[in-house]
Amino acid sequence: MATPALDLIPLPDRTQADTGAQVEILAPAANRAEAYARAAKAPATRKAYASDWAHFADWCTAAAVPSLPATPETVALYIAALAETHRPATISRRMAAIAAAHKARGLESPASMRHGAVNSVWQGIRRTLGMAQDAKAPVLIEDLRGMVRKLRPGIIGIRDRALLLVTFAGAFRRSEVVALDFQALQFTGDGLVVTLRRSKTDQEGEGRKVGIPYGSNPDTCPVRALRAWLEASDLASGSVFRSVTRHGKIGPRMSGYAVALVVKRYAGAVGLEPGAYSGHSLRAGLATSAAIAGASERAIMAQTGHRSSAMVRRYIRDGNLFRENAAAKVGL
Repeated sequence: MATPALDLIPLPDRTQADTGAQVEILAPAANRAEAYARAAKAPATRKAYASDWAHFADWCTAAAVPSLPATPETVALYIAALAETHRPATISRRMAAIAAAHKARGLESPASMRHGAVNSVWQGIRRTLGMAQDAKAPVLIEDLRGMVRKLRPGIIGIRDRALLLVTFAGAFRRSEVVALDFQALQFTGDGLVVTLRRSKTDQEGEGRKVGIPYGSNPDTCPVRALRAWLEASDLASGSVFRSVTRHGKIGPRMSGYAVALVVKRYAGAVGLEPGAYSGHSLRAGLATSAAIAGASERAIMAQTGHRSSAMVRRYIRDGNLFRENAAAKVGL
């Protein structure tokens, strides 16, 4: 069963007073409304919700219970069954998909914590299995310096230097860095200003400016590295970071997956475990390295764009594990 969240928005009921002109107006309006409804969530989110809803609907069919509308008791039993094989984070996403499907039809969510059956089972799952995320390791500043010493030769290495340093210094998500176009860049006397038109925490597209200063070391200066890439690639419009073949041919915009592969490649080159690193490792690395260097929570949030301090405080805690360590103060 397809997720109801993606169903067409129906036209108003026809009446005898309807005219061809009315239908001519309403049909295109319904198509536009559907397009805007789809745009309310990112494509990846819609895809995940569709998959999650299909799993729930199939489970309900096998259990001979209705999936739409579902009862809170059905959801409670479903998440209890999931807990045998799935992580809490996955279960939480499945509940969100169930809620979205019901909301799209104007129905109350059976996955709401307001329902005692769902709330008690969910709290028990969290308590039993925990909610710790399988977080990727951060690329710290010393790791990054080692990575840029292992760059591949030729233009692909020039691109990789710019990609690693700009993503790190801007604390960008991989989706943000691959979405960068030339018009987002403004070089100034102090460094580079990057305007993000849209991001995970800015779905309305208000935009956010990120300042990237010149580095003190030319080898690890993100601004100089980006200028070098733009000059070597001879690009003047469109996407900033492009794919590059082993023969040096420049292709279309990089994907987020390609960014992750670049990080893994250089993590392995400096003796780190590639599987522990991803595109997010650069963003996490800037936050953690800044915390180690004594940057304030406010300054870190301004660079990362976090709206909640909870995640930033985790980076600060990780950065302070040895900087503010009680065992180091006692003279062992």
